[in-house]
Amino acid sequence: MKTLHISTSDLDGGAARAAHRLHRALIKANVDSQMLTRAKLSRDETVISHKPLMAQLGSKLDGQALRFYPQRDRSMFSVQWFPDSAVSQVNKINPDIVHLHWTCDGFLQIESLAKFRKPLVWTLHDMWAFTGGCHYTQECDRYTKNCGACPQLSSLKAHDLSRQIWQRKAKAWCNLNLTLITPSRWLAKCASASPLFEQYRVEVIPNVVDTQLYKPISKALAREALNLPQDKQLVLFGAGSTSSDPRKGFQFLLSALQRLDLNQWGEQLELAILGESSSRNALPLALKSHYLGRMSDDISLALAYAAADVFVAPSMQDNLPNTVVEALACGTPSLAFDIGGMPDMIEHQQNGYLAQPFDIEDLARGLEWILQDSERYAHLAHCARQKALESFSQEHQINQFVDLYKTLVG
Repeated sequence: MKTLHISTSDLDGGAARAAHRLHRALIKANVDSQMLTRAKLSRDETVISHKPLMAQLGSKLDGQALRFYPQRDRSMFSVQWFPDSAVSQVNKINPDIVHLHWTCDGFLQIESLAKFRKPLVWTLHDMWAFTGGCHYTQECDRYTKNCGACPQLSSLKAHDLSRQIWQRKAKAWCNLNLTLITPSRWLAKCASASPLFEQYRVEVIPNVVDTQLYKPISKALAREALNLPQDKQLVLFGAGSTSSDPRKGFQFLLSALQRLDLNQWGEQLELAILGESSSRNALPLALKSHYLGRMSDDISLALAYAAADVFVAPSMQDNLPNTVVEALACGTPSLAFDIGGMPDMIEHQQNGYLAQPFDIEDLARGLEWILQDSERYAHLAHCARQKALESFSQEHQINQFVDLYKTLVG
């Protein structure tokens, strides 16, 4: 049984890392697996990337239609209209299963899926597959009908670009041999609510994490390696750029930190930011901040999680972010709003804290609750590691994928 995983990249971004980890875990489980990408960043010989001219043009030209919506917000919006060369490449490889992951940024045309003529498995890493172009709906429910008058495009027209993209999907995907995978129960519910996918099977299989790489290690050693203070309690935030994506909620964390009693926390609490090397603007905080830069290798990431006392993921809308799974695997309690896939990972007051959505006071309360009692903290850290072992270990997830593949091929 030969599987082919298709992803825009193999390491750039959370979805890409999740796809590459699954691919490598399948190989370790003696499954014949290859990966087709446009941007290959690893030295993995089983990852194929020819970087054809069409793929490069697709990245540059995919967003040209958005020029007609100058007032749109700057959230990611993918059109996927430019022709690609993936079909011919897939035919040469001739796999038994084509497993799609995140394929936007002009990499894979919407109409290409029907041309593969193989059983398709598609792991959804965000909401794009069933919307009219946005990757997260920001609570808009137009995708449950046929999109149009898109808030993210600042459009009042029913037959706008979002309606056109939605209708292209409806026409191209009406008769596929397709099984959908969602890492979270929340995303499965959203996908099932879409007319685009109401006829297809949806399975929930979380992203895999290597619990031998992501594991508890000495905080003192981790902090020494990253040049972080030994005598402070560290709050870790990590989601790419803190300023360019409001959905990731860095603004909520800043507000929560401002509400802490500085007489109690001001001298012992500091902030570490993963994904940025410096701040473009001075942060409105009395707390000292450390910028860890962008880390893509597992060892550096595991050190960052192990060095922290708490990981905070205050997203407004999110699937099953790798960051939280990785932090838990390292024995680091996590704090988030009770939204999206967060309840699949964080068990309230067991391995972390789930604050009421967008309640700054409750977010600050959760931060204090995790950090203020050392005996309770030790229990949280232990439960965080146990949650990762029981729910996100590679062995458990790989068995589910292999069983699914065998069913589809058989």
